[in-house]
Amino acid sequence: MTSDISPHDPHETASRHDPVYDQLHAAPEFAELRRRYRGFVFPATIAFLVWYLLYVVLSNWAGDFMSKQVVGNINVALVFGLLQFATTFLIAWLYSRYSSSRLDPLARELDERFVALEGKSSRGRGNH
Repeated sequence: MTSDISPHDPHETASRHDPVYDQLHAAPEFAELRRRYRGFVFPATIAFLVWYLLYVVLSNWAGDFMSKQVVGNINVALVFGLLQFATTFLIAWLYSRYSSSRLDPLARELDERFVALEGKSSRGRGNH
């Protein structure tokens, strides 16, 4: 006899999760945390993708411009390529600063609430 529900059925898993998660998800602080996170990540991702696609487009259709010598054997294409790496590290550094100042304090507050609510939970898992 086979069961229609697999042992890893996501609906079964969802019905068994701790109600503490629902309480935290409904909290205005959680919505604010998501808003702040998305407020940085989405614009930064779009800006980086536009910058990267500009590099690709210029490499494909503006060969004369990209092959211009800047200094010695270094051309515009090489400078743009190296700036891709610099931009990646810059965005990572900016996100680290943003996260430390704007996301982490709110996340710590939610974590403390989670620990307090988890202690009152009927399931009583003391570890997260």
